Amino acid sequence: MLLENNPYPGDLRVRREANSLVNAGFQVTVISPGKRSLPRCENVDGVHVYRFLAPASGDSLMGYLWEYGWSIFSSFYLTIWVFFRRGFDVIHAHNPPDLFVLIALCFRVFGKKFVFDHHDLSPEMYNSRFRNGGKPIVYKALVFFEKLSCRFADQIIATNESYKKIEIERSNIPAEKVTIVRNGPDLNRVKLVAPDPELRAKAKTIVGFCGLMGQQDGVDYFLRALDCLVDQLERTEVFAVIIGKGDAVPSLKKLTTKLGLDDHVWFTGRIPDEDMLRYLSTADICVDPDPYDPFNDRSTMIKMMDYMALAKPIVAFDLTEHRASAEDAALYAKHNDEQDFAHHIANLIDNPELREKMGAYGRQRMEEQLAWHHQEENLLQVYANLGFDSERKSKPIATEVPPEPVTANQ
Repeated sequence: MLLENNPYPGDLRVRREANSLVNAGFQVTVISPGKRSLPRCENVDGVHVYRFLAPASGDSLMGYLWEYGWSIFSSFYLTIWVFFRRGFDVIHAHNPPDLFVLIALCFRVFGKKFVFDHHDLSPEMYNSRFRNGGKPIVYKALVFFEKLSCRFADQIIATNESYKKIEIERSNIPAEKVTIVRNGPDLNRVKLVAPDPELRAKAKTIVGFCGLMGQQDGVDYFLRALDCLVDQLERTEVFAVIIGKGDAVPSLKKLTTKLGLDDHVWFTGRIPDEDMLRYLSTADICVDPDPYDPFNDRSTMIKMMDYMALAKPIVAFDLTEHRASAEDAALYAKHNDEQDFAHHIANLIDNPELREKMGAYGRQRMEEQLAWHHQEENLLQVYANLGFDSERKSKPIATEVPPEPVTANQ
């Protein structure tokens, strides 16, 4: 497995997939970035992990070229190491970026299969990160590598029906090549715990948000909706706990102060999972303020699935995949309409019976259809389609430390 945007095991989807494959009898190796504080190689719950030193995250064209260039070089170097020292049958690439196809093509001559695990629509995500839509030449390059990945993949994993449709139409591939494996949470991990007494004492109504906070994630919409809720709708007994990190956090804190909401908002930063679960368990309402754009409209948001697993009623903008995921577990505001968003929160504040009904519906939907134990059956089917028996067992091989490549200039 090749991973670029998170150190393993920090990406929970990748961790769930790797663990499911190990439990099915496969030998799994993950190559990912890592911090200096993490070991370069280790065994994590039966998964062999090799890490390269993560470059600085890009925030400009040259920054992204450096980040992805170094990551692809390091991943290729470690893939060669694993090829000779451990061996493998399949390269399973998690995007973004879509550049791992270049590594997969190098090993095609050796008969190695390629699975493209399509987490994000990179072209649409690029456009959504920039207010002016970014540079057309970059968008075209991202579309090219997405098509290359889809066409050369032996199997494609899509996170939802919208992604599957785009893969089929934009890359002109047969539908039977694509299997949907949704972002279902592990219900053994995401579950209600005792509420946090200090947070509970902040206000009559606690509203929770948890997720990354980039320019495309819409937390500014939520803050403006909260301002409307407090000042116009006079719901002053409300407090928002905003959990997570991201490059938009400094500007969001400034907006909070500008709107006079400092007494109503708490930015926790990145926190341990046990704290996150405690704070979300305390929340009366959870929000997913991703605004409408071509990327968000087609993407399944992990935070939405986690809220449902915790039996929380949700307010979100009316996006295609929001409705496909939550159905009646959410109230849907008009596209990017902050006042309508605020009115839906007020509706839930005033209707505790509705909150309970919506939360119970979301939890039931998780248990019966969307949780990870339903999704891993589809993951194993991908490997069955490649001709690999999930019942086979492989002997464990001791993890060896590869020699250092050229050091990245941090």
